[in-house]
Amino acid sequence: MPTRILPAVGDADAVRSITTLLSQLPDAEPVAPVVDSTQLIDTLARLAAESVDELPEVVVVHERIGPVPALELIREVALRFPAVGVILVTSDASPGLFQAAMDYGARGLVALPLSYEELASRVQAVAQWSVGVRRHLGAGGDVFTGVGGTVVTVSGAKGGVGATLTAIQLALAAQASGRSTALVDMDLQTGDIASYLDVQFRRSVVDLAAITDISPRVLADAVFRHDTGLALLLAPAEGERGEDVTDRAARQIVSALRSRYEIVVIDCGAQLSGAGAAAVEMADRALLITTPDVVAVRGAKRAVRMWDRLQIRKAEETTVVVNRHSRGTEIQPPLIQKITGTTVAATAIPANFKELQSVVDAGRVHELESRSAVKQALWGLAGELGLVKVAEGVQKAGRFRGGDRGSVSFRRRREG
Repeated sequence: MPTRILPAVGDADAVRSITTLLSQLPDAEPVAPVVDSTQLIDTLARLAAESVDELPEVVVVHERIGPVPALELIREVALRFPAVGVILVTSDASPGLFQAAMDYGARGLVALPLSYEELASRVQAVAQWSVGVRRHLGAGGDVFTGVGGTVVTVSGAKGGVGATLTAIQLALAAQASGRSTALVDMDLQTGDIASYLDVQFRRSVVDLAAITDISPRVLADAVFRHDTGLALLLAPAEGERGEDVTDRAARQIVSALRSRYEIVVIDCGAQLSGAGAAAVEMADRALLITTPDVVAVRGAKRAVRMWDRLQIRKAEETTVVVNRHSRGTEIQPPLIQKITGTTVAATAIPANFKELQSVVDAGRVHELESRSAVKQALWGLAGELGLVKVAEGVQKAGRFRGGDRGSVSFRRRREG
């Protein structure tokens, strides 16, 4: 059986060198190379969605792959696709890097300049390991149960546009529909999810920042189980401690959460930190919340352009959500879409703070009434994003109901 090998190489010269050698290996079947970390994860996720057997046995990662650093990328592949063996190609073959690569989940290391014999030996050993894992765990059937949880980030075009409330209600909708859900406060200096949900808890996301191997037990110790069933990973009470959460730590934390929960909702706030940027980059869906006013829409446009300049996320991969919408405003969603160059969610959140004031002041936004137009819109947005699990027996054109009956409904279109 041929060994499928997927090269992940960003440098054009290195691509030619590696693919040429791989094509000469016995029983090797190199596939088209990917040029960056995002393309690699997307490709593996697409193949895994079809079948675990479609995944390549070996992934070869070049040291200069980007934008995610090579070791961080290897960790994510190892967590999300555990039956895929990863080989790191690097000019630094020191014992220290070798140990680090193994700690991050690599199955082998090949030094530059490439040697046919060394590459052949490593590929063969890693391929045998991958095949053995799949055979031992039942022809791959139990090795991998999916492409990992869905990660959604919620960012504000500016402060006060409703990003935190949106994140909370999306997470509540997902949890109520029967999906295990984690809600993360990555607004590290000014995050207030704890205040909105009336929570006092001494652990925070900072407690995971210095841990290189976040095991399920370590993660469980850091999260707080809310009465609603949500797993909360909160921002630190002392805002200055947020600096301890680097982009590298954020990637490890998000990867660990993705491997444990079906839905991970992350409130990134309105200020872009290294940790927030890493979360947005890794997200399956990145939401940008704005209100239909000139200042907020300009803020949304600035954020989208900044994300693009920093190669965090392209405009067309960002979804803008319009909050406090009313038909009387001059700025409507189609205009916002044109200005920002993004996709605008079909669900707009109506302006009705009177519904929210009592639960916000009490710090009990999870008790917002089901008949609230704001809640129905936010839970409808969760349905639009695919975060909710539709109950069996519900007709395709019918309506979804989560655990909070009546909070979300998709009405049938009238025939004729």
